[in-house]
Amino acid sequence: MGRYGSGQVVRRIEDPALLAGEGQYAGDVTLPNQAWLVFVRSPHAHAKINGIDTSAARAVAGVAAIFTGEELATAGVKPLPGGGLPRADGSPCASPPRRALAHERVRYVGEPVAAVVAESREAAREAADLVMVDYDILPSVVDTLAATRKGAPVLTPQAPDNIAAETRYGDARAAESAFARAAHKVALDIDNQRLAPSPIEPRSVLAAFDAASGRLTVRLSSQMPTAVRDGLAGLIPGLDTKKVRVLVGDVGGGFGMKTGPYPEDIAVGYASLQLKRPVKWVAERLEEFLSAVHGRDAISRAELALDKESKVLALRVRGFANVGAYATGAGIAIPLLVGPWVSTSIYDIPVIDLHFKAVLTNRGSTGPYRGAGRPEAIYIVERLMDAAAREMRVDPAELRRRNMIAPAQMPYTNPMGQVYDTGNFASILAQGLEAADWKGFAARREESKRRGKLRGRGIATFLEWTGGNALKEIVEVTVAGDGFIEVVSATQQMGQGIQTSYVQLVVDVFDVPMERVRIIQGDTDRANGFGSAGSRSLFTGGSAVTVGSRKAFDRAKELAAESLEVSAGDLEYRAGRFAVAGTDLGIGLFEVAGKQEAARIHVESTTTADAPSWPNACHVCEVEIDPETGEVQVAAYSSVNDIGRIVSPEIVRGQVDGGAMQGIGQALCEKVSYDPESGQMLSASFMDYAMPRAETFVGFKTLFDTSIPCTTNVLGVKGVGELGTIGATPAVVNAIVDALDHAGLGRDAERVQMPVTSERVWRALKRDFEASPFEGREGA
Repeated sequence: MGRYGSGQVVRRIEDPALLAGEGQYAGDVTLPNQAWLVFVRSPHAHAKINGIDTSAARAVAGVAAIFTGEELATAGVKPLPGGGLPRADGSPCASPPRRALAHERVRYVGEPVAAVVAESREAAREAADLVMVDYDILPSVVDTLAATRKGAPVLTPQAPDNIAAETRYGDARAAESAFARAAHKVALDIDNQRLAPSPIEPRSVLAAFDAASGRLTVRLSSQMPTAVRDGLAGLIPGLDTKKVRVLVGDVGGGFGMKTGPYPEDIAVGYASLQLKRPVKWVAERLEEFLSAVHGRDAISRAELALDKESKVLALRVRGFANVGAYATGAGIAIPLLVGPWVSTSIYDIPVIDLHFKAVLTNRGSTGPYRGAGRPEAIYIVERLMDAAAREMRVDPAELRRRNMIAPAQMPYTNPMGQVYDTGNFASILAQGLEAADWKGFAARREESKRRGKLRGRGIATFLEWTGGNALKEIVEVTVAGDGFIEVVSATQQMGQGIQTSYVQLVVDVFDVPMERVRIIQGDTDRANGFGSAGSRSLFTGGSAVTVGSRKAFDRAKELAAESLEVSAGDLEYRAGRFAVAGTDLGIGLFEVAGKQEAARIHVESTTTADAPSWPNACHVCEVEIDPETGEVQVAAYSSVNDIGRIVSPEIVRGQVDGGAMQGIGQALCEKVSYDPESGQMLSASFMDYAMPRAETFVGFKTLFDTSIPCTTNVLGVKGVGELGTIGATPAVVNAIVDALDHAGLGRDAERVQMPVTSERVWRALKRDFEASPFEGREGA
């Protein structure tokens, strides 16, 4: 157990099959009599659909069917549910109906308007090109603030101002008073640009209707199988949850993009139901850029007030989130609720005034992307902290330390009513500064200068909220007479290694080799629950695995005692065998199982965490800038992370480092761009959408403090999957601003916006800045 249990470095059990090319992704599965589906998508950002002529397309050899939005609407296929938070006047969240196929109107480039099903993908593509859609082009708007102006194109009558929802938190009057008496004030206009999650595996859906059973089985790439099942069952007439089975195999990354049902999932399921045969769709990368959910896309005017002792008095943020053409529940909640929960981060900020609006535009919809609201909020407060330190001529690490919540204040309730159970933030900061050799930076800056480079240093100290507020998890644990322990969970592996961590937790309890444990996921006939999102898999799912395993072990011990005709208290256990203390009498764990009905010991267990977890960290980045070209290189990156107890050390290291790479991508290069006039996406391929490359990884120094366990779950773990993403973006941008400040730009350096490309840096060095998101704008 000591060699393979939790806390030990082990080989990931997921990897051998994947490395041998034996993994099974949704796109790998082909069924007998399978047809292919291709979508016809709108080339316009906003248009009325006058009619659709499918006659030429139907004449293509091999075409089995063509479905339109009008047909699905007539058949009773329901729109997907929209956002939940209300508008300012208390009326419901406003959003156009988001249908599987657009009906009457399209609202973004790439929206599906028809689905062509044929015997081959090539035939379906040929026919899709022949579908003629008669559009009346309407005015469109993709800019966030422009959409809120009087006279802007309106996406739905329920929101004539294009404001889907609005929230306000804190005390505006108290904040105004704090700013009035403040000795120091700083303000920044901040753009958290739109991002494409870009997992290596695009979405893939294979739906197969079985006429004999009346059931629809759907294989797809998803983080949340149950949510997809419920969506299919609830939106397609004639189905209910008992008639739908969702299967998920290997997943080539999700990053939040693969949560819940998509319009395409509903259309493929409906097509299979109508044709009574398997129907398959695999997204092309262009389709993913256009129609898969995007992340971030929020502009903010943020202000911080401090007293003369450099204590923060108040935080004020006014934000506009561009949620696209259709406001999804997550797309609204992320910027208007989840982000605000962590807006004050690890700092003891007494007063807040937060005001957020979700804006409808002719862009694709937003939704979860790694961090989901927390990166945007932490970026704001960390940029403000550096701006305040620069204003007051205080070391940025010292300013943070002076404002940190102390351990003695735990449990601490922040201004948003969120309760932090534990945290020693000053200790994590101190360790982070040591790991980064904070005091040795001046020498490194001089060395860079001798080589003609500008060097900057940035820091981010922060926390995040994990668990998704879905705190209950159900598992089934079976000890079988064939020599295996099987654990069934509704959480979902998607490349993060969660199956390995679960196996280690089972080994902790049963003291058997890892090879004797099987983890079953991705089958709604076996398990249903929230799935994997919000860094909850180990926090909730792992806790459930441990509790369920302990229950199964206790039952096995009782049965072993009965078999040996002794008291359970007389038994010792080691390496899969029960023994009567002081004797040579004993029985193996699997032998006990084999003696039971159905040759197994089976336990179903429900475990509920008490509250979310609050992982936190200190991330420090150093960059070098070539002043001749503006090119930015990450020269050093280090972090100290408090995620409580660690089950799989190399997996959590990979999670933090991989997350940091995605955060660096936002800081330096990634951006979804639309043409403001036509609404066409300008970044719909990897030729135009820049991703961070392997050369960006300079060998991060990644450390963990495990001395502060979480108190809200039985394992003492804190979520880790999104931590690196949240810390990297402000650390990198703060480092760039520091370098530009040192080059003579002063406070003007703070005007740079993400992505901080080489061109933007080069222009900044020449004091040629782009306008801020609010500069000269109505509604600012």
